[in-house]
Order: sequence, then structure tokens, then C-alpha cells
Amino acid sequence: MQKSECHGGVQLRNRVTDDHDERTSLSAQVKHRTTVQQSKSLSTSSPESARQLYPRPSDKLNPKTINPFGEQSRVPSAFAAVYSKGGIPCRLVHGSVKHRLQWDCPPENLPFDPLLITLAEGLRETKHPYTFVSKEGFRELLLVAGAPEKAVPLLPRLIPVLKAALVHLDDDVFERGLNALVQLSGVVGPSLNDHLKHLLTSLSKRLRDKKFKEPITSALQKLEQHGGSGSLLIIKSKIPTYCSIRC
Repeated sequence: MQKSECHGGVQLRNRVTDDHDERTSLSAQVKHRTTVQQSKSLSTSSPESARQLYPRPSDKLNPKTINPFGEQSRVPSAFAAVYSKGGIPCRLVHGSVKHRLQWDCPPENLPFDPLLITLAEGLRETKHPYTFVSKEGFRELLLVAGAPEKAVPLLPRLIPVLKAALVHLDDDVFERGLNALVQLSGVVGPSLNDHLKHLLTSLSKRLRDKKFKEPITSALQKLEQHGGSGSLLIIKSKIPTYCSIRC
């Protein structure tokens, strides 16, 4: 009887050992197949996936560019939509040192309405090439002969757009809006005074940031210079600490 029980115990232990060895072998096979499948997946993945896993050094040097297959391209901004449809009559020419715009026709032959307003709306863009096209297009359009006569009637519609750039949280957007405001004041002169108070509140708030104190002060001085004595009263009413260029 004892021999039978002993023999039965040995057989039970053998079966347990065999089951454990079988499970261990099966687990090893599964892990091997998973590793092989992952390896094949990496080797057959798209170039885009490979670039994500192993970014190229040149990616760090290039500005952020719109990815046509990215999520953000599904809901383009108003400016991006107009630009994509050819609504901006110029194209970006990439240079080895700097970029430039090539207009489809001489800018002086283009109507400012609604092109100048559309370019001003593009100042709020944060992606390349929209940032460059809007900033440079706005600047070049204001340089053409007859720009004052074309720009002054658009001021009631331009000011809210520039204000939106000046209150933007992105520092680069704010700086583009500030530069555009100075450029506009140099073209329209005292005609800007009636609208100036709508823009000074945002400039006053940004003055609290030390890094913007110098560029904003310089901008205010140019606004005073272009707007005359009437602009000084408006600036002082919103920014009492401003020191006139005549001091």
C-alpha cells in the first residue's frame, strides 16, 4: 500500500513538473512571436513613423511647418483657409539666407479691401509659412504708392483685428501686432488718433512685463511722432507714465 501511494505521488509530481515546463515553454514562444511582430512592424512602418522614432538633426533647424496630415489641418484658421485657396496673391520664396514674397502682380495694383484686413488677421497665426506671409505682406502692401488713401477708409475694420493680435497670449503674435500698428501709424498719420484709445489698454498691460517695456515705449514714441500733439493727449490718458518725445 505504501509503495502504491509513493508511486502515485511521484507520478503527480512529474505531471506538475511537466505542466510547469509546458507553460514556461509556451510563454517563451509567445514572447518570441511578440518580439518578432514588433520588429517587423518597425521595419515596415511609414517614413513618417521612422522620423518620429528617430528625428533628423535638420528637424531642429527648420521652423514649425504645417503638417498636411496633422490634426490641426482639419480645422484651418480663416487666414490659412484663404491662403490655401490662393486668396493671397503672393507666394513664399525660400532663400538660403532669408525668405521673401513674390507677388502675382505689382502690389500697388491690388485692392486693399479686403487684402490688407486679411493679412492683418494672419498676424495671429503661429505656424510657418502663415506667420511670414502675413507679416511681410502687411508691411509691403503699406509701402506702395497711394497706401494712405487706401488704408484710411479701412481703419474701423483694421483696428479690431490689430487689437486681437495685441491681446494675444503668444509673445510673437503680440510683437507682430505691435510692429504692424507702428507701420500703419506711419502711413495713416493722425487719422489713427480716433482709434488709438482702443489699442492702448493692451499696451499698458504688457508694459508690466519688463521684456516688452523698451519695444512698447519705442512704439508709443512713434505713435506720438506720427499722430502729432493729439496723439500725446490720448496716450497720456491711457498710460500716464508715458514720457513724451518732446520732454
